Order: sequence, then C-alpha cells, then structure tokens
Amino acid sequence: MTRPEKIRCDACPVMCYIAEGKVGACDRYANIDGKIIRCDPLTILDRRIAKGDEIKPFLSADWDGQSATGNEVIVSAIGAGTTYPDYKPAPFIVSREIEGVDCVTVVTEAIFSYCGVKVKIDTDRHLGKEASPVRANGEVIGHVMTSEYGSQMLSLGGVDHLTGGSKAEGRVTCDALLRLCNKEAVELTVDGGSSVIVQAGQPPIVDGEAEDRMRVGCGSATIGMFASQWQGLVDEVVVVDDHITGVVSEHQAGKVIDWPASGIRILGRRSTPGRYFKVAGPGQGWGGTDIDDPLTILGPWRPEKGARPGLRLLMVSTTGQHAGYYVLNRALEPVAEEMPDELRASVRLIEQNCEPALCTVLFMGGAGGSLRSGVTQNPIRLTQSVKDNETNVTIGGAHAYRWPGGGITVMVDVTEVPDGAFGYVPTPALVAPLEFTMARAAYETLGGHAAQIRDLDDVLETGGEYGADARIIGALE
Repeated sequence: MTRPEKIRCDACPVMCYIAEGKVGACDRYANIDGKIIRCDPLTILDRRIAKGDEIKPFLSADWDGQSATGNEVIVSAIGAGTTYPDYKPAPFIVSREIEGVDCVTVVTEAIFSYCGVKVKIDTDRHLGKEASPVRANGEVIGHVMTSEYGSQMLSLGGVDHLTGGSKAEGRVTCDALLRLCNKEAVELTVDGGSSVIVQAGQPPIVDGEAEDRMRVGCGSATIGMFASQWQGLVDEVVVVDDHITGVVSEHQAGKVIDWPASGIRILGRRSTPGRYFKVAGPGQGWGGTDIDDPLTILGPWRPEKGARPGLRLLMVSTTGQHAGYYVLNRALEPVAEEMPDELRASVRLIEQNCEPALCTVLFMGGAGGSLRSGVTQNPIRLTQSVKDNETNVTIGGAHAYRWPGGGITVMVDVTEVPDGAFGYVPTPALVAPLEFTMARAAYETLGGHAAQIRDLDDVLETGGEYGADARIIGALE
C-alpha cells in the first residue's frame, strides 16, 4: 500500500509536509486534492445582518449574485490566509466603494511573534505585587502591572516569553494567549499572590470566588459622592480602601456641608484632610485590604475633638460588600449594633453605583517586519500612511488603537472581534486577522500591488488562493 503523497505548506515558517486529507501542525491549513486550503472560511462582515446572526459557511454556493456595496459589506482577514513568506501580495486586495470613495482593503492573517495581551481585571482583591511573575500551567508568561482605578492589570506574552525562554515556556505562553484572544477561560497564578480565572467579557474568579462588582471609587471619592446621603443618619463614616481610606468628618466634602468633628483617629498615613494611605496591607478583606475587622484601623477616640458616648459610626467598603454599624459606649469604644434600615439604604446606594466586574483582554501586536510587503512593494510607505491616518487598521473588522511613535503597533479589545478569529503557528507565534483600508489613489501612490486588486463581487463569487468558501456574519458595531 502506497502512502499518500505529502505536499509542503508555505503558510508559515514551520513548512509542514501535509498528506492528502490531513491538516498541518497549526490545524489551519489542509491538503485537499493536492492543494493547500485554509480550513476556516473567509469571514465577511455585513452590517445588513443583525449583530450575532450568521449565515452558515459556503457563501460561494449560497450567494444570490446581487451586488453589495462597501458601505454594507467588509471583507475581514479571518480565514483569508497569509502573505507568508511575505514577498507575495496579500491573499485579498479588495476594491469597494465607501461613502462614494473608491477604496481598497488589503487583508491577511498576520503571524505575530511580537505580540501579547494586556488584561484588565476589575477587582479590589489583591492579586499580587506589582512586577510579580504571572504563570500558566507553572510557566511564567507575564507579570503584574500597575493597579488602575478599580482594576488590576496584567501584561502577558511578548516575544521574550514566546521565543526567549524554554520550549515549554513558549508553548504555554502561545496557548494561553490564543485562548484569551479567542475569549476562552484561562487560569493564571501570581507568584506570592492569588489564582485568577480570566475570560474576556466575564467576571474574574479570584481564589475560587467570582467577583460581581468593581468599586465605585476610592474611599475618598466615595465620601465625595455620598456624604450628603449620610448626613443626619450617622455621626461618622469611614470608607475603608487599600489605597485611600476616607473619613467624612475630616474630608472636604464633609466640611462643605458642615459635618461636625467626631474625634476619630485613623491608624494610617494622613495625606490630606480626610484621606489616609496605608491603613492596612493589601489582601482579600475590606476594600482590598488584608483586614476582616475594620475596627483594627482605629486608634483611641478623642473626646476633646468631639468623641462622646452614643456617637454613631458607619464603616463601609468601596463596593458596599462590607459594612458595619457601631455606637460608642461610655468608654468611647465602638460596639457593633444592628444597622438602621435608612442607613442600610445608603449602603445599597453604593452597591447600585458599582459597575459589574469584568475581565478585559486587549490583543497587542507589532505589525511590522515583512508582512507589509504583502500590501506594498515599499513597506515604509505603508507605515507612514498609517501614521498619517491615510490608512485605517482593523483587526477582524474591529477598530484597532494605533500606538504613537514608530512602527505599526496596534491594540484591540478581543470582544469586538468575531469568535475564533485568532490562530497560531508552532514557531510559536499568534496569528491575527489584519486589514488595511485606504483610498484607492492612496494605495497606488504608496506602491501597492495594483494588479492584484479585485472587486468585492468577484471575491464573494470566486474566493481566493486558499479556497472559495466564505461565511457572512453581522458586523460588530
């Protein structure tokens, strides 16, 4: 029995030999009847279809032959194939009219060795110290970045983790990035910190507990927003926060509404009136601190400053998830009591003003190297055209933020990209759909492959080098 003849795939640097009916190492290309075919169909975004609706693949068989305009239909790079080895034109260079202007969109599935993800995790829970290593399956794939307002940030991937470490590190990094970009759940651990399950558009799960809200603001901001809501219901309010704990009687917001002094003493570093730093360490407790009992941040009350028996105290976290009501006894010690209903309503107001906790995954990559030669014979002109805003860059049809400075460094929210848009090659590297759109005149000026331009109807009817199958989905707004 003779073995089926293998043919070589040139769609990435691995250069797999693929037998008839089999797929390559990336699961993206197959040998069908002696020809390399892209396994996934070309994806067309159609604004005429309700978001999320989908016409099943093989548009070439279903298409009704009616002309479509560029205002309505966008050829994305998803399923388009690659320019690799990059000296050849992009798989699809499509002419279409957009708002009366003859435009060209150049699409290719770009191989990104220089790429990673930035992850925004909405949580007050302490994930780990800044710059701490972040691991997936035991391998370091990134690090903790700075905390932002109500969120903690991770930087994952990058060329050093993909190619600069061990083979295991590269494989694990690539796998984690791929799953995150395709909106799948990935469990990460922070050295010296927490375990967190991250999935784009879903709440984070920190140490097995799902977050449901992000904080309304820091302790000081919470005082500023709600001081008037508490006036007359309580004599002092402390909003416990890992970063800035607020005290209403000392805060400017309290002063403006003539809130009297209470004689409270906070065991922390006083910043400005009513604002305290470092009242506790970071952790899983009240307001992202490491305390379970908020009274531990209080020192002795001062009668000369207004402390008295019967003084009513509310202590609350920045999400309203922790709250306690206390009354000073004769020894000026706070004693826990049942919270009055009218005060409980003010705590619920904090909760109502908290946004849902979500994970945000931003794919970030440098679209440089030789992939630009798939667009133009003079790559620097493409870079300059993008910088001058003559050329618009999208990823899977989604708007991409372009970083200032040299090169074409772009970033996109993966939830704005159609499902399954990202792939990989085992070099290892990610594969992302990349589209460049510009006026046809501008494309010709920058030295584009003008002879390879095809109109939209031809693309819809006949497909391209890596197959004719396509699918059409409702464009993401």
